[in-house]
Amino acid sequence: MKLTCDPMTFLFLCLNQAVTGPTQQFLRPGLDLRRDFDAVLLEHAADGPPKVLSGEAAALWGAGIGWPGFAAVARGPQGARFIGPDAGEIKRILARQPSLQPVTLPANSYPGQTQALPSVGSWSYVFATEKLSVQTAYMLAKAIHRAEPQLAARLEQARETTMANTLAAAPRQDLIHPGVLKYLGEAGLKR
Repeated sequence: MKLTCDPMTFLFLCLNQAVTGPTQQFLRPGLDLRRDFDAVLLEHAADGPPKVLSGEAAALWGAGIGWPGFAAVARGPQGARFIGPDAGEIKRILARQPSLQPVTLPANSYPGQTQALPSVGSWSYVFATEKLSVQTAYMLAKAIHRAEPQLAARLEQARETTMANTLAAAPRQDLIHPGVLKYLGEAGLKR
């Protein structure tokens, strides 16, 4: 039977079943990874889809557009059902985890996923030592900004990796490296 995408409450279906990849921060409030799930902890993210496809795990947690694990399960013989938190759960998760953002997985991002799916997530981050020079951070930001179309053409997830999203996703501008802020200002992106 092919499963189709719907907003049904997934976690109730998977309680006390084997699931791959969740982290406590992404679970719905009140649920505990070790208490409520038979978590299958993976050494590599690529190990998850075969466990779901074989029935060894009931579900797969993952991230966003073009994620290979979701694509593999969606292309599998039973398809996939994509389920995210409801509006109230999104609000509670964001209150608990301010570094996350509301996100929407566009319709048709994966086979069988015909509706947009609201959820939570984070943008890609580049972490650097405090010693990273202003000039190096500036050049890195400039290179990423200039390469946005080429990155997006090569890697679906990179469509979201933009300097505009970097600025929008930061809870506070002081969390962005001064060299990146300098570039964002010169590029006309800084608010």
